[in-house]
Amino acid sequence: MNDKKINKPSSTGRFGKFGGKFVPETLMSSLEEIEIAYEKYSKDKSFLEELSSLQNDFIGRPTPLYFAKNLSKNLNQKIWIKREDLAHTGAHKINNAIGQALLAKRLGKKRIIAETGAGQHGVATATACAMLNLECIVYMGEEDIKRQAPNIYRMEMVGAKVVPVISGSKTLKDAVNEAIRDWVTNVESSYYIIGSAVGPHPYPYIVREFQSIIGIESRQQILEKTGKLPDYVLACVGGGSNAIGIFSGFIDDENVSLIGVEASGEGVETEKHAATLTKGTPGILHGSLSYVLQDDFGQIQEAHSISAGLDYPGVGPEHSNLKDIERAQYYSATDKKALEGFKMMSIEEGIIPALEPAHALGFLIDWAKEIPKEKTILFLLSGRGDKDLETVSKKMATL
Repeated sequence: MNDKKINKPSSTGRFGKFGGKFVPETLMSSLEEIEIAYEKYSKDKSFLEELSSLQNDFIGRPTPLYFAKNLSKNLNQKIWIKREDLAHTGAHKINNAIGQALLAKRLGKKRIIAETGAGQHGVATATACAMLNLECIVYMGEEDIKRQAPNIYRMEMVGAKVVPVISGSKTLKDAVNEAIRDWVTNVESSYYIIGSAVGPHPYPYIVREFQSIIGIESRQQILEKTGKLPDYVLACVGGGSNAIGIFSGFIDDENVSLIGVEASGEGVETEKHAATLTKGTPGILHGSLSYVLQDDFGQIQEAHSISAGLDYPGVGPEHSNLKDIERAQYYSATDKKALEGFKMMSIEEGIIPALEPAHALGFLIDWAKEIPKEKTILFLLSGRGDKDLETVSKKMATL
């Protein structure tokens, strides 16, 4: 777990002015129970030993830090890739799913609820539940189910029940809504494993801490391999769990620039984007105050992205605070740029990325030309692209 304290939330669960708990009274005692349990078990030797064992032997940590020789040569930069695509289940989501599933088991909860967009958190949670002998129900938007069919099969194969969500835009936001409804109804028997660094306190903090293993490993690995810290840390941002995981390892290092890349869909000048930190304003979504996409009346707007995992009209409160205090900079990349990044990584390095980190790769293509040459860039490849091949092949054909 992360020892850095500069970004620990306040006693009320706030990162600056962002965060907090905006939930029905029914859930308040459950949130307090989770917070107390996490504070207890995050210092408990047997819990930490079991978590460490699963990280090493089940997830396959540490994941490699890989020097992208071809990409570095073509972009005139020194690009190191943190390979979370090589973690068990193919993405960073398993880090948090395992941690929270262990916490749920300690609390005596045997029924697990989860939401998923791209399906990676659903797969990770279903996998963790299978291994720990827990019941698993995953809510997923009908539109995302169409886009991510392989992950549906994976979840069902390990015993999870996938519940299609047909309300609203039928994507991640609506899946979260349904998961919360289930939780309110079954609060005594169920534990809700939120997949990103969003939601009411203590979830953004807990998710960040379970994902901080990425930042801890990355920091140690790049120091061992280069003898110095990177100039830039680059990651995609939807809800923000992968980015906050790696940012946490460098957040106290003022000389390391933290760069997050959102999905701008068909362009931030259109209404079809998911660039929350670029175009959003502070508001309440899913129990937390953060930047959200909303109209003049505070109604949440629909988000759009070619990537199911970035198709969310909100963002974690810690990212909102990092933006406001200017500790991190946030940019965006269109669907088209994401496809360029997807193709570039595949051809240059023989690594097929997920569409989520492909946005950061698409941004990197032009951004690398604007910064001084030969800078060290630490890029987080948060997941692999098997799940996106059908989407990409169809979209590539139209370009």
